[in-house]
Amino acid sequence: MIEITAPQLPESVAEGTLSRWCKQPGEAVQRDEVLAELETDKVILEIPAPQDGILSAIICPEETTVTSGQLLAHLQPQAATAAPDCTGPAAASASLTPEMVAPPVMPAARQEGLRQGIAPEQVAGSGSGGRVLKEDVARAAAAKIPAAASAPASFIAADAQPRGIRREPMSRLRARVAERLLASQRENAILTTFNEVNMQPVMDLRQRWKAPFGEKHGVKLGFMSFFVKAAAYALSEYPILNASVEGQEIVWHDYCDIGIAVSSPRGLVVPVLRDAQRMSIADIERQIADYAVLARAGKLPLEALQGGTFSITNGGTFGSMMSTPIINPPQSAILGMHAITPRAVVENDAIVVRPMMYLALSYDHRIIDGQEAVQALVLVRRLLEAPERFLLEI
Repeated sequence: MIEITAPQLPESVAEGTLSRWCKQPGEAVQRDEVLAELETDKVILEIPAPQDGILSAIICPEETTVTSGQLLAHLQPQAATAAPDCTGPAAASASLTPEMVAPPVMPAARQEGLRQGIAPEQVAGSGSGGRVLKEDVARAAAAKIPAAASAPASFIAADAQPRGIRREPMSRLRARVAERLLASQRENAILTTFNEVNMQPVMDLRQRWKAPFGEKHGVKLGFMSFFVKAAAYALSEYPILNASVEGQEIVWHDYCDIGIAVSSPRGLVVPVLRDAQRMSIADIERQIADYAVLARAGKLPLEALQGGTFSITNGGTFGSMMSTPIINPPQSAILGMHAITPRAVVENDAIVVRPMMYLALSYDHRIIDGQEAVQALVLVRRLLEAPERFLLEI
């Protein structure tokens, strides 16, 4: 028998939760096929089969908390199964055709299925290898809403049914996010300053050059790269916003590792752009696009989520007009982007309509004075309203 053990976890991750077994005892597996998924507070780790064989026994059931190297299951090598019992579960598994095998379901999709009352195995998956993602289940549930809405009598009947509640444990990622946000509010003196930016210059530049940019660099020209460049420039001018607090000391950084909040089926994750002050617009867009693909597939590497000296979050993608973002500890500041909305503004004593965005900068008032925060945010606004300064470095 071959022992299947939990992978070696990084120093920053003490334990994980065995969120799902992709194979069951008696099923045939091939080398490198995913046996189980281990969820940590940062990423989901896949546990592959070391060689062909039969999964003979599961030692740790789903939702078990495990540590590095812990025994999870036993695998019977293929060489020892030359004459299997034709009536056993292995024979039944071997008779399955690819069309009969249910698509793999991500843990977030399984939880969404429980909330929506939908069997995720019956949903067509859009993820890698046909994996069923959370959004796939959500779309399947949304497709049923019109039929229900057209039958008001069903609501009357449902109203007579006893009401109930359902409890489910937080995922490790959600629990970790909650822990960090509470710690941030408890330990930091968070204050937020606001400003607004006329996005017309960036939009004009993007419209004029997005086609040749995409042809040359193989990636779309978005808005986030402009904000990253503007933020990196502001951090170089006001380095205290790029610093952090450790005990009674201020830790200064001569580099800008900027975290970008990205949505994933498991929730919000913040992969980091290393040395953002040295990256070109194309480098930034390419790295963000890669992170987005990995986040949707649940395959962001742990090292991409570690560190960071400053963060940017974009609530505008969901329609947010204004918010007060919470600092991602141990960082001391975070920039919030919001929806671009046509508004009436005054230019040269005339009222004109411009695509405006509210900006929010939350900062730790223990080490950052209001003057520095306000001036840094004003600089970000000025850079975005004159994006040619990125090219001229002025």
